[in-house]
Amino acid sequence: MPPLQPNTSQYLMDIIFLRELKIDTLIGVYEWEKRVPQTLQIDLEIALPDSLACQTDNIADALNYADIVRRIQSELSSRHFNLLEALAEHIAQMLLNEFKAPWAKVSVAKLQAIRGSRMVGICIERGQLK
Repeated sequence: MPPLQPNTSQYLMDIIFLRELKIDTLIGVYEWEKRVPQTLQIDLEIALPDSLACQTDNIADALNYADIVRRIQSELSSRHFNLLEALAEHIAQMLLNEFKAPWAKVSVAKLQAIRGSRMVGICIERGQLK
């Protein structure tokens, strides 16, 4: 379980977020999708492993979102995913395992993939509270 707030039964959880990250990548099951890059929008909410950065004001104690973005960009430039679901799961597991986040919410959407719709996608939550 996350730490209890003093003298209450409320849990503390610090979450950083990243909104509307746009990345062009090859994704999809159709042949044209394997040749023509599409723009994805990625939104993240990531629980911090601890609240140390709030106390120290030191970047060394924080989850560096620039590192997270670089890692996602690297994955999308070197791998092909057929489904947004698989990509979202891959990002979530990366956040949990590599960045030691106890919980993450990952939304991945294709922009203008369906006529008349601004975006289509998936949102998943993974992790466990200790």
